[in-house]
Amino acid sequence: MGSVGDCKTNQRKPRFLCLHGFRTSGAILKKQIFDKWPTQVVDKLDLVFADAPFPSQGKSEVEGIFDPPYYEWFQFNKEFTEYENFDKCLEYIEECMIKHGPFDGLLGFSQGAILSGALPGLQAKEVGLTNASKIKYLIIIGGAKFQNKSVAEKAYSSAITCPSVHFLGEKDYLKKYGIELLESCVDPVVIHHPRGHTIPRFDEKGLESMLSFIEKVQAEINK
Repeated sequence: MGSVGDCKTNQRKPRFLCLHGFRTSGAILKKQIFDKWPTQVVDKLDLVFADAPFPSQGKSEVEGIFDPPYYEWFQFNKEFTEYENFDKCLEYIEECMIKHGPFDGLLGFSQGAILSGALPGLQAKEVGLTNASKIKYLIIIGGAKFQNKSVAEKAYSSAITCPSVHFLGEKDYLKKYGIELLESCVDPVVIHHPRGHTIPRFDEKGLESMLSFIEKVQAEINK
């Protein structure tokens, strides 16, 4: 997807690298977003959808709903406190950002949202993405914090100052963890929805908040 500017002002669209959920794919996240979000939102964004580096190592919850292949960003234990291939995951995201960027920010859902919320802090601490452009904006859908103490100390020891918008589902099993992530962010925009752990449609208030966020980002990147 190229950056198609506004015909009157030739403004560049905000470019986001999109990180999908656990054992899904970039194509699945793209379909979820383009099916659920109106053109007045998606037409204002330059979205690039990446597949995670590791093929799914188990059953995907979207089997029978979306076609394979499925991928995962890293592996973790039941308590979400121990991770495998996390460093390789960071290296892979950095490669994506360099190859397909520069990007203004990250959009993430579920496992991709947990990563997205942590990456600005990890980048600032030079734990990862040291050669990639600075992450300046976040769109977090069904996010949470990393529970591993070592990763969390690096990711959240300083406040997340980049402008961010967070989707919180009333029935999302990660909701309380999403609120914890919000508490680490400075002036986050919060869009509430009645659904569970999913890409939601917008109600009128949520759409207004999202369009206002995009307008702010676009104004800043086109200064």
